[in-house]
Amino acid sequence: MSGPYVIRGSVALPEAELAWRFSRSSGPGGQHVNTSDTQVELRFDLANTEALPEVWKQRALERLAGRLVDGVVTVRACEHRSQWRNREAAAVRLAALLAEATAPPPRPRRPTRIPRGINERRLWEKKQRSETKRGRSGRDWS
Repeated sequence: MSGPYVIRGSVALPEAELAWRFSRSSGPGGQHVNTSDTQVELRFDLANTEALPEVWKQRALERLAGRLVDGVVTVRACEHRSQWRNREAAAVRLAALLAEATAPPPRPRRPTRIPRGINERRLWEKKQRSETKRGRSGRDWS
């Protein structure tokens, strides 16, 4: 592996808490695909991990509730022909998923008023468009 996968700041995925599983990939690949276990399934026990701060863990459990099975998040990678590259892809994908799930919520939007000039300009352009369309009617052309 290419080192620790940083989630955010100094928090990284602990190698000891990652569970790897390998199987044969589906799809094209000739005889190679029938003989090698290149598909990678990476499992991370989010509910019982000690690597994440408690606030991050609760946030991630709430946001990833649809993906979790008994508190475990699973990521699968099979797009490469090499098991090593699939391992890299799965680990990077898991780190990105956890980074997104543990991110702080966005700041609430402060409502602002629409400036009067913008509203007046919109109404003036609307009136101009109306005049243009009214001029196209064939009422007075007889």
